Amino acid sequence: MAQFPVPTFDDLPEDLQGRIVEETERAGFTPNVFSAFAYKPSHFRAFFEYHDALVEDTALEREEIEMIVVAVSGVNHCYYCNVAHGALVRIYADDPTLADQLIANYRTADIDDAHRTMLDVAVKLTERPMEVEPADLEALREAGFSEEAIWDIGAVTAYYNLSNRMATFAEMRPNDEFHTLRR
Repeated sequence: MAQFPVPTFDDLPEDLQGRIVEETERAGFTPNVFSAFAYKPSHFRAFFEYHDALVEDTALEREEIEMIVVAVSGVNHCYYCNVAHGALVRIYADDPTLADQLIANYRTADIDDAHRTMLDVAVKLTERPMEVEPADLEALREAGFSEEAIWDIGAVTAYYNLSNRMATFAEMRPNDEFHTLRR
């Protein structure tokens, strides 16, 4: 993180240390976003608690969540999230090329019509939020998404717009490991 100091692990509150150890054991490395958000422990807690709610209490498949993250991050030009969540798309979708397609232009990606509708709404909410209208929600219903899934599409989109902006603002860099996962 170029713009703000990254605190040393030993200086972090115990609960943050525990969460970082947990993520490091799961991933095999410490994703830089954990170190970066540790700059403000109260923000770290809130950021990751909401993240956990979005991925654990959802009507969406994890693959769909990551597709939204990558499409939104692509239009926001968020280097950290493009790379880190691109790796997660490769893992959850079990597809080595989908993330690259979504980042470059989700409209030409090899996805079904329901997922294209989902990403159309997520990108519209990202680029032109004032233009989102009831017809967009109806398109999601017609594509087969439940009311809860529609809410989750909006929530994931909004959360990752925040995440993209913080990563860009703080100049967070993705770990080298993310570049090669599942390639």
